[in-house]
Parts: sequence; structure tokens; C-alpha cells
Amino acid sequence: MAMTIHVDIVSAEKSLYSGTAEMVIAPGQRGELGIYPRHTPLLTTLRPGSVRIKAPNQDEEELVYVSGGILEVQPHLITILSDSAVRGADLDEAKALEAKRAAEEAMKDKAATLDYAQAQAELAQAVAQLAAIKKLRKLP
Repeated sequence: MAMTIHVDIVSAEKSLYSGTAEMVIAPGQRGELGIYPRHTPLLTTLRPGSVRIKAPNQDEEELVYVSGGILEVQPHLITILSDSAVRGADLDEAKALEAKRAAEEAMKDKAATLDYAQAQAELAQAVAQLAAIKKLRKLP
């Protein structure tokens, strides 16, 4: 039997995942973090992207998109807190493409009321959602 670690992924709206995993891959600020049971304690921020969860006795990874947030790792517990999170299966490609287009337009329009930093953040989230959708399609 493989060792497992408990994982909780929570957004401002609801709990998206609570269960055990053999491994979790999360989008850290400086790159992806691979976390196994008994990992050294860690606290870091996350960038927008996909959290991949390898549950025991399942061939497919579960994917959850997070808009960024905080990752806390303890030897037997992983907690991810995010303002916004969506299960991979619930991601909407058309909506993400429209958000990307709108953010790109806002960045081009210097007279817009939306500030440049906010447009950049929205663009980063839309691109991360599209990348999550691509990853989900490649999973078996």
C-alpha cells in the first residue's frame, strides 16, 4: 500500500477537494512543486495554474485550477487556500478565451479605466485556465 497525504483545497466559495493523495503537484511562484507524503513543512504562495492530485488506486490525476493562493505543507497534510478555484472538469474554454481577449484589449487601451496591473493579472489567470484545460485534455 502506497503512503498517502491528506489534501484540502478550499476557495472563498467552497471546499473543492478533501481526500488522500499519493502525490500533489502545485504551481508555486518559482515553478511547480511536487509534494509527497512526509514532505518537509513548507509555506509558499501559488501562481495561477493547475493543482494535480494523484489519488490512491486511481490511474487518472484530478485537476483543480487555482487563481493563486497559499500552499501549506505538513508531513501528513497539504492545505491550499485560493480566492478562486475550479475543478478541471468545470473549466469553460470559451469563457477563458473571452477573458484572455478582454484582458489583452484592456492592456492595449491606455485610456481604459481598468489599470494595467489588473489587466495583466486577468490575462495571467486566463492563460493559466487555458493551460489547465490543455493538461486536462492530455490526461488519459
